[in-house]
Amino acid sequence: MTPNPEPPSPEHAAVLRDGELTVLGRIRSASNATFLCEAELDGQRTHCVYKPVSGEQPLWDFPDGTLAGRELGTYLVSAALGWNIVPHTIIRSGPAGPGMVQQWVDQPESPPGETDAGPDLVDLCPVDNLPAGYLPVLRAYDYAGDEVLLIHADDPRLVRMAVFDVLVNNADRKGGHILSGVDGRVYGVDHGLCLHTEDKLRTVLWGWAGKPVDDDILEAVAEVQDALAGELAEQLAPHVTGAEIAALRARARELLDDPVMPAPNRSRPIPWPAF
Repeated sequence: MTPNPEPPSPEHAAVLRDGELTVLGRIRSASNATFLCEAELDGQRTHCVYKPVSGEQPLWDFPDGTLAGRELGTYLVSAALGWNIVPHTIIRSGPAGPGMVQQWVDQPESPPGETDAGPDLVDLCPVDNLPAGYLPVLRAYDYAGDEVLLIHADDPRLVRMAVFDVLVNNADRKGGHILSGVDGRVYGVDHGLCLHTEDKLRTVLWGWAGKPVDDDILEAVAEVQDALAGELAEQLAPHVTGAEIAALRARARELLDDPVMPAPNRSRPIPWPAF
């Protein structure tokens, strides 16, 4: 498997941590206050996403901590796995107070005039035209009432993301939360609805349900389980409850004991909207 990128350099991380944040605009599609910002330190600049805690809407089923803390928690798990699926994430002060700050993911643009670049990593297709290298998830109807398939690529980068979502108990893995970077890597974003004690897995990445998990992935999961008995648990403790940390470790243990990808077990296993 192609590894995900290394963590950012100390200099780059310093810009995100200590740089002055300037709001460039608000991301209107987000359900909570979310801003595109530029961080600048000693002439170095980088774009980032800023989600202030003050802009979070209370959720009855996630009453503990903050969504920002859960986003940081999933970043810590991603880093401990060595997969770096979640872009570099911190909590710091910003123009609207403390909040989550996450490295912006630059995505490639289609060349001018190109109209057939092939399906996205998660996409829709006609029910009788499944593209090669893609897995079907479910049948649905599009805005015009035509029957379509929800599909995703049979891609090892997405396999890691699917396993990651099982571990962090992601309740909101939409297609739009999966980003292809200009560096050829695949990133996951928007992890505020994760790390609950109850089974809340909702994802568009069900294509490997019932399939065995590869040994190299299990090695990383085993390392995380061990880390949850020490340093990783200490890092997570300010942001999620002790019961949620214990549940995370239990999910890792369950995957190691039964290394098979889970299948949907509820009436609504896919987030809505799916993109």
